[in-house]
Amino acid sequence: MKLLEVKNLTTQFVTSAGKTMAVNNISFTLNRGETLGIVGESGSGKSVTALSIIQLLDNIAQSSGEILFYPENGEAVDLLQLSAAAMRNYRGSEIGMIFQNPMTSLNPVFTCGNQLVETIRLHQKLNKKAATQKAIELLQKVQLSDTQRMLKSYPHQLSGGQKQRVMIAMAISGNPVLLIADEPTTALDVTVQREILTLMQSLQTELETALIFITHDLGVIAQMANRILVMYQGKIVEYGETKAILNAPKHPYTKGLLACKPPLNYRLSRLPTINNFMETVIENGETIIKEKPIQIDELINQYKVSTADFLARQKMLQSQMPILKVKNLSTHFIQKNAWYSRSKIVLKAVNDVNFEVFEGETLGLVGESGCGKTTLGRTILRLVEAESGQVFYKNESLFDLDDKAMKSLRKELQIIFQDPYSSLNPRKTIGEAILEPMQVHGILNNEVERKARVLELLETVALSPAHYHRYPHEFSGGQRQRVCIARALSVEPKFIICDECVSALDVSVQAQIINLLIELREKFDLTYIFISHDLAVVKLISDRIAVMKTGEIEELNDAESIYDAPQSEYTQKLILTQIGKE
Repeated sequence: MKLLEVKNLTTQFVTSAGKTMAVNNISFTLNRGETLGIVGESGSGKSVTALSIIQLLDNIAQSSGEILFYPENGEAVDLLQLSAAAMRNYRGSEIGMIFQNPMTSLNPVFTCGNQLVETIRLHQKLNKKAATQKAIELLQKVQLSDTQRMLKSYPHQLSGGQKQRVMIAMAISGNPVLLIADEPTTALDVTVQREILTLMQSLQTELETALIFITHDLGVIAQMANRILVMYQGKIVEYGETKAILNAPKHPYTKGLLACKPPLNYRLSRLPTINNFMETVIENGETIIKEKPIQIDELINQYKVSTADFLARQKMLQSQMPILKVKNLSTHFIQKNAWYSRSKIVLKAVNDVNFEVFEGETLGLVGESGCGKTTLGRTILRLVEAESGQVFYKNESLFDLDDKAMKSLRKELQIIFQDPYSSLNPRKTIGEAILEPMQVHGILNNEVERKARVLELLETVALSPAHYHRYPHEFSGGQRQRVCIARALSVEPKFIICDECVSALDVSVQAQIINLLIELREKFDLTYIFISHDLAVVKLISDRIAVMKTGEIEELNDAESIYDAPQSEYTQKLILTQIGKE
């Protein structure tokens, strides 16, 4: 039975510079109880489609076409024709939405309980006591224990998975017949991601809710959706049954998306990208997609790494002296029970960790959120103070260096952070951002030489010298991450910690960044610690993998052995979770 019908939907953003087409004449239907997956790269129009349906773009965009909503009893309603007041009767009570980032969607100055109760009272007209009881029931329904603490907690006091569960509770509080989930698991580790997806499936069955699930992860779509809608540059390029599209994609863009996913059952020297399968050309003022005459199997065979070559590389790397030694490293954080309490809790974020990294090697660091991966990386670079232990770089103890000596050594030790936007100064152009470290460390002789080096670095990371004077907000997430990589390279480092630097990127951009990191490693003889919660990505780029759990190294071995013959029960669980996601 039909619930939603979108006909010829076009959405354009209106600015002083003119109109920008975000969604271009798309049409699709959704039946009651069905899950429709919408996939595509960042900027393809996925989220704008969702926001157009729920009418949250009124002040910044213009939409045309029809969005017909079919109530259980009554005639179809065109949501585009409703006034703002009339639309509020549908938003929340008939159509709920789960946004991508719960931290920015939840108000940081109100407790989660306040926000959930407010939503319930708005849509169900209950008094405060009844709404609070309903909030407790909803928190239990989304499998959050200790509901009283959850009600009293502010968003920053909860983990990513807990915040997302609160958002789901808010979205279902009005008993909607349609739920729109916009990238709800993008930045979550595989274990939490699986829990959230399982929860959403069970709630959908229990509440008999239709679901529009937006993601760039085809593995998630395979698990969740009955039908798939593939978007590219605001248009639908493929639409049909999930299995049919995933098993036999017809459009080159869909073929490229599928090929971009890092494989688990074999090793590649680099990942295929969208550009391997198609190119866009302008003919008579119109953008035309042209398919390239290449097959996925042909590319895979071209990039495949044999077991013999992998073992030879391992032998070569481990025949050298380690460039980094971590000995008995511990990092503790002190937490108070409450602002008025004197009692303290010691959080052992990193607990007695030991490992070595060989020159030219990539050591993958994998584990769930909160296991201590990021803290370990930052402690190695002395961005976080260690409780005890030692870190030796080229046999020199980093913890024994004074500030002046450490500053001098930072040229060789760099980090690429997870969020490229917050790690770039919004008031500096990207050219200035890349130039600044060179000025601080006195790289090259003068500003003319440094600027020439910046332009060269922009080309190295596949950006244009013309981008020099642009600001971070003018770039996509993948482009901003390229800027951060260029900034790290500007001081000619030998050792780089990549801290979740591809986790928030869509699969096609992720493939480009991973390929770039591999190429740079070979070109500049770099050594990496690559931190991620995605085992498939870590396995592809790493020579060895260290698995972390609750601040400790659970298992450390070469990448193939970790996947093929994991010794730890925890590692086995991570691998099974990743396979289940695929």
